[in-house]
Amino acid sequence: MPHPIMFDDDDPVLAMLRERALALPEATEKVAHGRPTFRCGKMFAMYGGSRKGETKTPLPNALLFIPDPAEHEALTQDDRFFVPAYVGAYGWLGIDLAAAPDWDEVAELLDASFRQIAPKRAIAVLDG
Repeated sequence: MPHPIMFDDDDPVLAMLRERALALPEATEKVAHGRPTFRCGKMFAMYGGSRKGETKTPLPNALLFIPDPAEHEALTQDDRFFVPAYVGAYGWLGIDLAAAPDWDEVAELLDASFRQIAPKRAIAVLDG
């Protein structure tokens, strides 16, 4: 049985996120588990989720991402960031984009996450 779709394609926050995520080299979008995910071979971002231990309280406007390992600890000290359900055990973090996000910061988070999984050729294009 497929997962139900848990997002609205007309969501303006999703549109802004798509614009930034899909601007990365070789990035694609695929719906998985009912949510938009962004990939470059492997997944580097997901739109929507919940906090670890609070799966009954969804955060439909959350960005889930893989932080730069050097920044992980600092981000966990910032109240805006949280450990997401399911993928948090693998080092992922989340930020709720519902309250006027800083889109430059979002682009930086996507860039760092992308760099964790992208092949060298895609990173070379990004840096070129």
